[in-house]
Amino acid sequence: MSGKKVFIGLGILLVIIVAVVSFSMNGDEQEAVAVRTEQVKRRKIVETVSATGVIQPETQVKISADVGAKIIRMDVKEGDRVEKGQLLLQLDRERFLALVESAEANLRATEANANLVRENMLKAEKDYYRSKGLFDKSLESQAAMDQAYAAFKVEKARYQSSLEQVDQARASLKQAMDDLSKTTIYAPMSGTVSQLNKEVGEIALGSQFQEDVIMVISNLSVMEALVDVDENDIVKVQLGDSATVEVDALPNKIFHGTISEIASSAKISASGSADQKTEFEVKILITDPGQNLRPGMTASTDIVTDVRKDAIAVPLQSVAVRTPEQLENTELPAADDSTEKPEYTPDKDGFCQIVFIVRNGVVTAHQVATGIQSETHIEVLDGISVEDEIVTGNYRAISQILQNNTRVRVEKSREMTMAAN
Repeated sequence: MSGKKVFIGLGILLVIIVAVVSFSMNGDEQEAVAVRTEQVKRRKIVETVSATGVIQPETQVKISADVGAKIIRMDVKEGDRVEKGQLLLQLDRERFLALVESAEANLRATEANANLVRENMLKAEKDYYRSKGLFDKSLESQAAMDQAYAAFKVEKARYQSSLEQVDQARASLKQAMDDLSKTTIYAPMSGTVSQLNKEVGEIALGSQFQEDVIMVISNLSVMEALVDVDENDIVKVQLGDSATVEVDALPNKIFHGTISEIASSAKISASGSADQKTEFEVKILITDPGQNLRPGMTASTDIVTDVRKDAIAVPLQSVAVRTPEQLENTELPAADDSTEKPEYTPDKDGFCQIVFIVRNGVVTAHQVATGIQSETHIEVLDGISVEDEIVTGNYRAISQILQNNTRVRVEKSREMTMAAN
């Protein structure tokens, strides 16, 4: 009986020990923070700047009238292909023909008057020289000679004035003829009539100070995207950068292009309001326009500003911003002075960029220097090495919970589980 009691006692003690150990293990498991991890690798990083805008021809000409008149003939319609020098439209010529005829008559009158004045000048000149000859022979008085000289000078001045009137009349005729020629409008370039704003019978204003576009001729074989780039991104964009262009009207097609022009001055919209935006216009020359692009189509672009072919990179969500104080684990006993502590150099606002590295089920925050970033990954220039196991999720753990020496439990992501199966 005594031996049996000892055996039972040892069994109960063993059960208690197992229970305590199991409870301790379960408690540790519950204290560990569940995270997802992956190993650091080298990869290609492509940094892009996104912008939206519209498709337009690289070359297009707005056709307006230089003189105001009614449109009496229109030889093209929207979508027509035209060649340089082809007749586009005809304005009413009657008023301008009348002005030409009036100017011609005025020129003839001023020329006739100039001939008459010239004859009077020649007569006055002869009278003066005759009087001077008589004066030299003491047969004419000084007063008579002076009078003849004055008459000659007056006629000479009148003749000069009449010549200037002839020049003025000739210039008026030239202007009238030029206005008449502008009633017939020809194509200044080869292209397509991409826009037609007026019809026969409407009035072309012909003002040089107010735009009155009759039609637009565009070269649709060379197209570009005119996009607005935010002021914070424009410093990254350079001439010659490559870009991809997507058009809402052609959802299954991706076009390619290069930056051909960058505006020097900003375009400010909603100035003075909470919605104020400062942007710069950028032109992207499309290298493969095809046949379906049309002016005015909405376009979204991704401009490639930098590429790293073999960069140490981590997912964007792996990089957190913390203060050194936020990384101290106050729940652990004070470390021995001989224990190496991580060192951090905060920026002017007191923050550090950090990545959590997992070793033996415990995380350590490593301060990192970052470079360019893609839509999913960011380049790490210093602070971690290839093959380091870093925390990639979840976001709350990375941004708030994890501290130096926090115990973690690595969870397999759904993708890893599917791959293993």
